Amino acid sequence: MKIGVQLHPQHTTMDALRQAARGSDAMGVDSIWTWDHFYPLYGDQQGPHFEGWTTLTAFAADTERARLGILVSCNSYRNPDLLTDIARTADHVSGGRVILGIGAGWFEQDYAEYGYEFGSPGQRARALEESLHRIAARKERLNPPPVGDLPIMIGAKGERVMLRLVAQHADLWNTFGPPDDFAAKNAVVDRWCDEVGRDPRAIERTVLIRADEGPGVVQAYAEAGVEHLIVQRGAPFDLVPIGAFLDAAR
Repeated sequence: MKIGVQLHPQHTTMDALRQAARGSDAMGVDSIWTWDHFYPLYGDQQGPHFEGWTTLTAFAADTERARLGILVSCNSYRNPDLLTDIARTADHVSGGRVILGIGAGWFEQDYAEYGYEFGSPGQRARALEESLHRIAARKERLNPPPVGDLPIMIGAKGERVMLRLVAQHADLWNTFGPPDDFAAKNAVVDRWCDEVGRDPRAIERTVLIRADEGPGVVQAYAEAGVEHLIVQRGAPFDLVPIGAFLDAAR
């Protein structure tokens, strides 16, 4: 079981975020993530907040071994060709460790405040499907190319459309727990892989959880099919729980 950490870029400082990324890397986590929002998701919604890809590029410069990604980028916020270029550039800063995470988007305040059209869930899913094709094409044309393989993570739970996109396009898939819910969605991904002719083993299965679920859940998630467990941490970024998850996964 791989263990990662998602560092929330809200109600904090850039110095604190970067220190947490360095500390996580030194602990031996497999991956370090942040998110793609413009306002805090909890607490004071007008409180301090940083943009995700710029933050991730700072992590790329500050760390040495962990994979890095946005969990996950909102497809609506950037032209997909530009997003691919941003991710490729961050990948060069990291020496080839970046994962391009993407999803259809859901946080309406971001859309309203920054002038994006929110639309319907179906419209956002269709836009994501179009973008995934453009991302794949742009990866082949970038000069220089990524240093690493720049794998695609899709964050998704909708069974009719979104998990089909996972089966068709994702190198990694992320969703939420609890373990029984994950197992049910995991089975849907496997069925879609069979439908579209994709080897299900080609998709790394990841889950985002709260730290207060505790390291005792590692075995249950492993039995549900999780290969990579990502633990959320907000300011002040106490990393002691991450150590406990690492110990449980060994």
